[in-house]
Amino acid sequence: MSFSTMTNSSTPNRNRLSRLWVAYGPIIAILCLAAWLRVDGVGFGLPALNDPDEPLFMMKAYDMLARGSLNPQWFGHPGTITLYSLALVMVAVAAFGLLSGRFADLPDFAAAVHLDPGIVFLPARLFIVANGVACVWLVYLIGKRLWGQRAGLAAALFLAVNAVHISWSQVIRTDVQASFFMLLCVLQAIAILQDGRLRYYVLAGIFAGLACATKWPAALVGLCPFVAALYSVAKQGADRRLVLLMPAVAGLALFAVSPFLIFSYDIVLRDLSGEARPFHPGATGEGFWANLFWYISTPLAGSMGALGLILAAIGIVGGMVRDRIWLIAVCPGFLAFLVVISTQHLLWERWLVPVLPFFALGLGWVAGPGLARILDGKLRLAQLGSLVAMVALALPMLVTAQARAEERRHDTRQIATAWARTHIPAGSTILVEHAALDLMQGPWKITFPLGTAGCVDARAALKGQISEEDVDRSRQGSPVVDYAHVDENRLPSCRADYAIFSHEATYRQDKARFPREYSRYAAAIRQGIVCGRIMPVPGHSGGPEVLVIRFPAEGERAGHCPG
Repeated sequence: MSFSTMTNSSTPNRNRLSRLWVAYGPIIAILCLAAWLRVDGVGFGLPALNDPDEPLFMMKAYDMLARGSLNPQWFGHPGTITLYSLALVMVAVAAFGLLSGRFADLPDFAAAVHLDPGIVFLPARLFIVANGVACVWLVYLIGKRLWGQRAGLAAALFLAVNAVHISWSQVIRTDVQASFFMLLCVLQAIAILQDGRLRYYVLAGIFAGLACATKWPAALVGLCPFVAALYSVAKQGADRRLVLLMPAVAGLALFAVSPFLIFSYDIVLRDLSGEARPFHPGATGEGFWANLFWYISTPLAGSMGALGLILAAIGIVGGMVRDRIWLIAVCPGFLAFLVVISTQHLLWERWLVPVLPFFALGLGWVAGPGLARILDGKLRLAQLGSLVAMVALALPMLVTAQARAEERRHDTRQIATAWARTHIPAGSTILVEHAALDLMQGPWKITFPLGTAGCVDARAALKGQISEEDVDRSRQGSPVVDYAHVDENRLPSCRADYAIFSHEATYRQDKARFPREYSRYAAAIRQGIVCGRIMPVPGHSGGPEVLVIRFPAEGERAGHCPG
C-alpha cells in the first residue's frame, strides 16, 4: 500500500473525529466540569448531618422500606419522586453491601448505617449530583434548540459553574430533581411550537406531573406547554382539544405516581399547613418586592456577579423581544415560578434553584444571537467574542463556586466538634442542636433537644429506641428542632456540662420577632460561661455562628473553660 493511499484512508477518519469533537467535545467537557464541581466536597460534614432536612428525607424513605409500603405518609413538598428515588438508592447500597460481603445481613447493614450514615447519605447525595449534571445537559439542549450550539454551550457552562446550583446539587432535597423534570417539560413545550406532534403534548403533561410530584410549585412549568398549545391553536390551526390534553395528562401522571395524595388527603392537608408557616428564624420575608429584591441581589447576584446578572436580564428581555418561541414556550413557567416564590412568607436560597437555568439561558442568548446581531456578518469575530465573553463571565463564577466549596469543607459545626475532642473531658454531657453524629463515637453523653420530649439521649434515638412517630409527635409541628422549642416543663432534662448551640445567633439577630426563643438562650448564657463563638469566615469556613458554653458543676462557684 502506497503512502498516498494510507494518507487518503486516514483522512476520512481524522475528519470524522474532528466532526465528532466539534459536535460533542465541548458539551462533554462542560458536563465533566459540572460533575467535578458537584462531586468535589459532596461528602461535606459526614458523618455529621449539617443540613437539617436531609435526615427527614432519608428517614421517610427508610420508613417506606421498613413498612413495605409505597405510601410516604408525608407530602410536604410533596417529594414523592425524591423519596422513591432515595428508597431505591438505599436498596441498591444494601444489595451491593450484602453481595460483596461487607454486611452479613440486613440488621448488620442497619447497625452500620447507624454508626456511619454516610454509607447511604453519600450515594444519595451522588444521586442528586447526577440530577444536577443532567440539568446542565438539558439547558444545553434547550439553548441549542432555540439559538444554536454556541448559545447552548454558553448556557450550559454558566449553569455548570453557578455556585448556588452546585451547592444544592450536593444536598438531599427535592429542588434539583424538580428542576430536572421542569427542563424536560420545557423541551416538550418548545417542540409543541416547532413540530406540534401529539406525543409532545403527552410528554409535556407527564413531565409537568412528575415535576409537581417532586415539588408543588414546579407544577407552574405546565404554563410553558399550556401557553404553547394556546398559541398553536390560535396561530397554527392546531386541534383545540390539545389545549386540555396536556393538563389532563399532567393530572393523571401526578396521581399515577402518587395516588396517596388522594388516599391520604388528611396528611396532605396537615403537611401543607405546616409548610405554609408565616415565620421562620432567619428566613422570614418582608413582602413581594423586598423578597424579589433579595433573590436578585443575594443568591442571583452573588453566584452570577453583577455583570453576569445584568447580561442575563438583557438576554431574557432580548430573547422575549426577538424570539417568539422563547417568549411563549419558556418564559411563562419560569417567570411565574419567580413571582410565586417572591410572594411567600419565607425566603430560601434553595427555592431559586429551578430559576437558575432560566438566567443561564439568558446569558446563552447574549453569547449566541445577541452577540451575532451586534457583529452582523462577522462570523469568526462573533465566535471569538462569544468565547471570550464565556470565559470572562465563567471564571469569576467559578471562583465563587470554589470559595463556597471551601466553606462547606470547613463548617463551623465541625470546627466545634474538633474543639470538643480536644477540650471536653471524658464522661461529660454535651447538649447539641445539630445532628452531630461526628461526636457519637466520643467518650461523652450526647443529648439533643426534641420539643415536648425534652432533651433526649442521641445514641438511644439512633438505635431506634425513639421512633419516627415519637419524633413527629414531640416536635408538635414545629419547623425547627432546637433548645428554644423544648417544652418548659422538660428543661431539666437539658442539664449538661457543655452546650453547642448552632441556632442562638439566628434568634439573637431576629430577637424582636422571636423574643421568647432568644430569652431561652440568654438565660443559658447567664448560667454558664462562653468558651467560644465560632464564626464563619467568607471564602474559608461556612455554616452558622456556633456558641460553645460550659456550665459549672453543682456547687462550683466559678466556671472556667478547659485549656
